[in-house]
Amino acid sequence: MLFLSTFYRKGKFAMMRTVAFLILLVPGILAAWGVKLMRDSLFGIVNPPFPGTASQTIAGLLFFVFGIFFVGGFIFHRDKKRNKVQKRFKKR
Repeated sequence: MLFLSTFYRKGKFAMMRTVAFLILLVPGILAAWGVKLMRDSLFGIVNPPFPGTASQTIAGLLFFVFGIFFVGGFIFHRDKKRNKVQKRFKKR
């Protein structure tokens, strides 16, 4: 019985890490797609959901900025919890 309770705890922890990884994966993929959209609009390739290169460039820039800010904010929050940030970023 002790073995099952230990396995359950490890399984729950592994599941939490998997969910956290998936939450970070989605904005990362979105940022990569934003770079692709901006690159395609630079070369004049228009993808189907966008009517022109200008809207495609703006959407790509927004996707890229959102993805980078989300991943960067996650890393900053994690480092802040572990006291690995500079003094000016710590709570007073």
